[in-house]
Amino acid sequence: MAKGTDDTIAVRISKVLADRIISGAIEPGARLRQDHIAEEFHTSHVPVREAFRRLEAQGLAIGEPRRGVRVASFDLGEVKEVAEMRAALEVLALRHAAPHLTSAILDLAEEATKAGDKSRDVRSWEEANRAFHRLILAPCGMPRLLATIDDLHAASARFLFAAWRSEWEIRTDQDHRAILTALRQGNTESAAVTLGRHVQWIGRKPVRTASGTTREAFAIVG
Repeated sequence: MAKGTDDTIAVRISKVLADRIISGAIEPGARLRQDHIAEEFHTSHVPVREAFRRLEAQGLAIGEPRRGVRVASFDLGEVKEVAEMRAALEVLALRHAAPHLTSAILDLAEEATKAGDKSRDVRSWEEANRAFHRLILAPCGMPRLLATIDDLHAASARFLFAAWRSEWEIRTDQDHRAILTALRQGNTESAAVTLGRHVQWIGRKPVRTASGTTREAFAIVG
């Protein structure tokens, strides 16, 4: 099989596995079995190993000598780290984006917030929430910064799904509305302060594991 084909298959496998890990379909600590994955995707072990390396680079998997690869676990410290990084980088992006935000963009961001308020499950809420943040930050015109923020949102989604995928609590996002009001008034500083606080709020919830035990889960809910 040509190397280019292997690379393409590896990208596809890593994206599918990343989505399963982020959504919680594959739980933290679970083994990623090379044979099973190669069979599922009708391929050899070569692209599977490359897919595993991609997952490790994203922080979603951990390779262990003589024990294979498992899904990375996470703790409150990691959740806090991602929240603080998001706060710093999203505020930076917003300051650069604010001069380029139009009424049309802000209207779309408001629609995304309304969609989030109506969400009946965690996945649709996360999609609406991510759309809101992307809309107000994208005009910054800084692709590397936006790519890093996208990676942090993926990490946030993983924490969120781990805590709330079974029982979602419908919520109204007043922070989003406050940010939009400030941006419409041209008050970038107020919008930035609210955004920084907003993405650092961490929720906690007891969740039942597959083994029947209960653990505390933490998630960024902004």
